[in-house]
This record gives sequence, structure tokens and C-alpha cells, in this order.
Amino acid sequence: MARTPPRDSKAANGNTPGKTAAKKPAAKVAQKAHKAPNSAPPSPAQASTDILQLITPEQRESLEALSANLARAAVTAQGAIAEAALRAADRPSALNIDPFHVGPAITEVMGALAAQPDRVMRAQAQLFSSYMELWRNTAARLGPGEPVVPVVEPEKGDRRFRDPEWSSNPMFDMMKQSYLLSSNWLNTLVSETQVADPADKRRVEMYTKLLTDAFSPSNFLMSNPAALRSMIESKGESLLKGVENFAADMERGGGKLAIRQTDMDQFEVGRNVATAPGKVVYQNDLLQLLQFAPSTDQVHEIPLLIFPPWINKYYILDLRPENSMIRWLTAQGFTVFVASWVNPGASLAKKTFDNYLLEGIIDATDQVMKQCGVKTVNTVGYCIGGTLLACALAYLAAKGDDRIASATFFAAQSDFAEAGDLKLFTDDAWLEDLEKQMDTAGGFLPGRSMADTFNVLRSNDLIWSFYVSNYLMGKEPRPFDLLYWNSDQTRMPKALHLAYLRNFYKDNALAAGAMTLGGVKLDMKKIQTPVYIQSSKDDHIAPYRSVYRGAKLFGGPVTFIMAGSGHIAGVINHPAANKYQYWTNDALPATADSWVAQAVEHPGSWWPNWALWLAEKSGPMVAERDPARGKLKPLEDAPGSFVRVKS
Repeated sequence: MARTPPRDSKAANGNTPGKTAAKKPAAKVAQKAHKAPNSAPPSPAQASTDILQLITPEQRESLEALSANLARAAVTAQGAIAEAALRAADRPSALNIDPFHVGPAITEVMGALAAQPDRVMRAQAQLFSSYMELWRNTAARLGPGEPVVPVVEPEKGDRRFRDPEWSSNPMFDMMKQSYLLSSNWLNTLVSETQVADPADKRRVEMYTKLLTDAFSPSNFLMSNPAALRSMIESKGESLLKGVENFAADMERGGGKLAIRQTDMDQFEVGRNVATAPGKVVYQNDLLQLLQFAPSTDQVHEIPLLIFPPWINKYYILDLRPENSMIRWLTAQGFTVFVASWVNPGASLAKKTFDNYLLEGIIDATDQVMKQCGVKTVNTVGYCIGGTLLACALAYLAAKGDDRIASATFFAAQSDFAEAGDLKLFTDDAWLEDLEKQMDTAGGFLPGRSMADTFNVLRSNDLIWSFYVSNYLMGKEPRPFDLLYWNSDQTRMPKALHLAYLRNFYKDNALAAGAMTLGGVKLDMKKIQTPVYIQSSKDDHIAPYRSVYRGAKLFGGPVTFIMAGSGHIAGVINHPAANKYQYWTNDALPATADSWVAQAVEHPGSWWPNWALWLAEKSGPMVAERDPARGKLKPLEDAPGSFVRVKS
């Protein structure tokens, strides 16, 4: 709204009639006002009007749109938080002042630090010195703009600070470097502290890393240049959309934040993922047995049966046709069967590891041999499916049963002494909490609980990156088949899951020779079956050193290889992608480090290397096998109904 000029414009403004102060530069208007100390200060409304006169209509329109969107975002956020609070009020109190059970470990680490005051003082002096250098550099950049060398740089692969303004803008650069100095200092101080229990130290290290990751300036709107720029350029629409995404995720999570990692509407099991043709030829309470259609006129006589982990769905092996392991294996002339595990509810709460051994591995191998008219079968176990397969081999060895001609292990552990950070979630306090959670759920572990645990282990990649993108910048998650599979969670029966965590992660009973399944004591050294063991260099779930320890337990011939990348990409690496590399070493020295030192690197996928090994164990070529014409009557088309059950 335009301001009405006074009658005597010249007297009022020192200007000719018809001209107003609005046409003068803002600095001169402010200077004029400053020279009139006896004049009354303008009211807030008058001041706002004066400011509005200094901007263009387009700028005013943008400011009004920004204000309106910020107000709508605030109201939406308040509504989502209030709704979450109401939902929480209906649930039993879950207040826990130490949800990570890290309190005693922190006390031990802090006590060790207190006993070394000279070390703490040196660390503080070093931090102060680094800050002084940072402040000098920042002052230099703000002055003549002279180039300076950064005091600290993000680690290679740290994607939080990719936006150019984190480096080009002196203030954002100072925030970034200040954060990196502090977080690196604190994490290093903890990691270099010696305590009696290494597990306690690692627990504090993990907690400290989680804490420092959470406080990154990239996670806050006012200190994230990309988010601020997006908000201004979109007139606040990006922030409004982000708050709407936040509210939708709170609603989807039933009052708890369930961050979307991909566009779940873009994928459908059986339509554009899990599309390899085949049949469900058998099922029991725990699994559906899928047989996939051949793609060659002849196939190897001995079929291949794959046991994926039951904590995920099998179609990680069959995402898109161009990266499907199942399609690739059939193209190599193998008859491929896969166990599609049930997504269990309360009715299966009492199913145990014994049940998964007998009704899973043993029953499935029986059915495959019956379907193909053979006496042996080759097997694969992925992750926890591999742990179960190792138990099955020990069980069959004790009984003198040689039905399994060979066994391949993808990222699977048998010795859990170095099983990585998941061990931190398996002490008595964690297991007690977990048992209560499963009892509350009805006798099973909700799928989201396991997903949250895995996400915490890689919080920057699987939590904060999506938090920033979805909420601070208002973006929709992009379609990604791997993240769709990762979000398609499964549940786990209480008896099975507790036994798994206690026997393997906590007690390492299989490696110690102290485990009994199906009434049989398991001894890994009795296993004479040829095994091929794949590990991944950057696997944080099944670290290659842990996998290597398990390789040393087998009594028969062992082939061990290490692939590039991690728990998923290290396994699912189609040769056509020409990505990563793998290492081989025919020897099996005492330690993983010795193996790596002597290993030979090869470019690309490890699949062809494995296929050559597997072909030697698979017998002569025979006529192709049609899943619809075997001895088992088909029940339905692949991918079957078990895999479609949502948690």
C-alpha cells in the first residue's frame, strides 16, 4: 500500500513536490532519519511500510509467497507433531533414558580419560590451535579474498558437503570446517582411549559417531546452503513440501518417523521387480520353493538351490532383468531353485532355528532332488541363510548324509568373533529390550525394527541424506529398485530370532563347537563338502575378516574370494555392469590380512569365476527342465504369494 506524501513535500523531504524519499537510496533515507534525533521513531507498521516501498512489486510478491508458505509449513509441522504426541499417549510408555545401553560404557571411557589429564590437555590445545588457524583463514578470505589452504577436508566419499557453497562461501566453509574439526577431535579422542573391555569402547565409538553425525550443519535448514537456496528460489514451497513429506512419513509410521528412501509406488513385485519366469512347486509353513524356467536347451544335471536371508525378501537376486542373478544363472545352464521365506506373523512365533533347519534346508533339498530326479544338490546361502546352511552341513555330516554336493556362501558368517557392529546390539540389556518388543508385537520382531538397526549402522547414507533431501529440500525420493527392496521389510519369529542372536552373535556357539540342532551336536570340521566363500571388502554387516574366520572352520576344500564394494553391491554385481573387482588366493593362510597381502586382483564381477567352480560340481549336461513338468505339481507362478506379504 503506497504511502500518501505530506502536503509540503519539499519541507518534509527536502525535495521538490511530487518526489518522495522512496526514490532515494535506502542508505540516504536511513542517514536522513539518523540526523533527526528529535523526531519520533516510526511505528512497526510504519517501518514495514517504509521497507516495502524499497522493494519491487516482484520482490514483494516473492516475500509474501515465502511468508505464506513458511506459515503453512509451521502449521503443518505443528499438526504432525501433535498427532504423533496423541498416538504416543495411546501406547505404553517406552521412555528409556539410555536407549542405546551405552551409559556404563561411557562412564568407563570417561574414567579412562580422567586418569590421563595430560593427554586431554594436549588434545584440547591441538583443537584450539586448529580453531585459531581456521579463524585466521576465514579472516583472510573475508578481507582481500586471498586463497588459503583448508585446515580440514571432508573424508573421501562424504556427500554431505558436495554443494559448492560449502567451499566458495567463507561463512559456510567456516561452519563446515569447524564441525569437522570438532567431530574428528571427539571421535579420535574416544577411539584412542584404552579401556578394559573392547566392546565397551566400540559401543562408545559408535554412539559418538551417531551423535556427531546428527549434529552436522548439513542437517539443519539455517546452516545448509543448498536447502536455504532452494527455499528462497521456490518462495518457501520446498520447505512446505518437505514438511508435508514429514507429516506423511509420521502418518505412515503410526506416529513414528518412517523416512522414505525411494518412491514405493513405482515398483510392484512381479511387474517390474522379481520378474524371472518360473513356478512355485512346493510350500510349507516356512517357505515357498520357486523353480525358475530354463533359458538354455541343456542344463547341468545337479540343480542349484539358493537360500537367501529370511530377514529380507529373495528378489535381491532378481531386481531388474539386467542385474538379475537368477536370470544370469539360468543363462549359464543351471537349474535354479530359490527358497522364498515366509513373512511370519504371531502364529509362527514359536518356530525355532531347528524348524528352519529341518523345514527349511532339509525339506527344501528333499523336494529339489525329488523334482529333478537326482541324489545330490548344489546349494547357496546368503547372509543369515548362509549361517543356517553351514549348520545344515554340520548336521548332515554328523548323520553321514552327503546330499549336498557343494555349498556357496555369499557374505555369510560362521564364526562371529569379529562380526562387526551388530554385535553391539546383542548384549543382555539389548536382548531383554528386544524380547519385550517382540512380546508387545505379538511374538515376532517387526520388520521395521531390523531395518532401523541396519540404517543406524550407516546413518549418514540411510538416514540423514534422506532427511535433508525429503524434509529440508522438499524433494521426492527417486525410484530405486534396490532401496525399494530394502524397504520391503520382513518380520522374524521371536524364538528363532532370539536363538540366532544369542547362539551366534553373543555366544559364538557354532564356531566353539557348542551348538546342537535337531538333536545333533554340530562340528564344522566334519564338513567335507567343497565350499566357495564370497566376502566383500567394504561389508559392514558381514566383515570380510569375520567371513574369513568362518572359512577356516570347514574340514573340506575351501575356495575363498573377496569382492569389491559391500554387503549388497559386492554380491549383486552383474558382469555386464563391468564394475568393481575381486581378489583370489588359492592359499588359506592363518589370518585374513595374510590372505589379502598375497591375493591377486581381477577387474569386474566375480560371478564368472564362481560359475566355473560351480560347473565343475554340477555334473554333465542334460535336457532342460520345465518347472511345470516335474514331479511336483506347480502351485502358482513365480514370484509366488509369500513374497507379496507386506509387514
